[in-house]
Amino acid sequence: MCGIVGLFLKDPSLEGELGALLSEMLVTMTDRGPDSAGIAIYGGVEAGKAKVTVQSAQPEADFTGLEAALSDALGSPASVTVKDTHAVIVVDADLLEAAKAALADLRPELRMMSSGETIEIYKETGLPKDVVARFDIARMSGTHGIGHTRMATESAVTTLGAHPFSTGSDQCLVHNGSLSNHNNLRRELKKAGMTFATENDSEVAAAYLTAEMRKGADLGGALGLAIDDLDGFFTFVVGTKSGFGVLRDPIACKPAVMAETDRYVAFGSEYRALVNLPGIETARVWEPEPATVYFWDHGQAA
Repeated sequence: MCGIVGLFLKDPSLEGELGALLSEMLVTMTDRGPDSAGIAIYGGVEAGKAKVTVQSAQPEADFTGLEAALSDALGSPASVTVKDTHAVIVVDADLLEAAKAALADLRPELRMMSSGETIEIYKETGLPKDVVARFDIARMSGTHGIGHTRMATESAVTTLGAHPFSTGSDQCLVHNGSLSNHNNLRRELKKAGMTFATENDSEVAAAYLTAEMRKGADLGGALGLAIDDLDGFFTFVVGTKSGFGVLRDPIACKPAVMAETDRYVAFGSEYRALVNLPGIETARVWEPEPATVYFWDHGQAA
């Protein structure tokens, strides 16, 4: 089951509405995944800065005093903005890896959701409407974003098991389906230096794309390689700092629909997730083809 939504904005005038549009799309997919939900928002920070989004099972304890402790550890100011069970930490970009290491030392119970210059990931257990309300997603702005509603059929309902999965800087993936070769891929990716926080096959898919992009592929190229290397049923929607991609397996048994106007590209597991988007009545609407990479990047065509 599971429901996926995605929105890639071409028109900068829509950026202030990104969170509101994505929230409505995600809540519409509730009956495809009522167990947990998550959203990745690509919004950026000021030049020369980067951010880490973390989650805590005990936010009052973990986030109290964190800003001062992290600033002291880095020898440079760090800001911490708490959003319910999550916190967004902003540091100098050249201190990003040092900040991640310091966080692991200062607050080892924190769970890292994402890191990079633009990405923030928020995910929790519960109904999508409750998850987006907890983090006030509707008020967020950005250039593109991805959301997922999960129905856990093969594992426990947990925060870490929720989507999106992020395994590289400014990268994330959501997935509807099941991979059959993820255990073999996980072993190979570990040899290549990738690390994993869960046993979820979707995290393996995310790590695969990260590993290929580290070798020099762009998102579109990495998705093309995935057609041959990933076995099973899948629909992926993925994001990078400036890119947005979609891929279905060669059988394409999982539902998917896309729409494009001169203002945006949108994805939904079902068309009803798209019906309230501005200008949808004149959009080009289609079902993405099997084993076909769809890829957009700000500043270049698909």
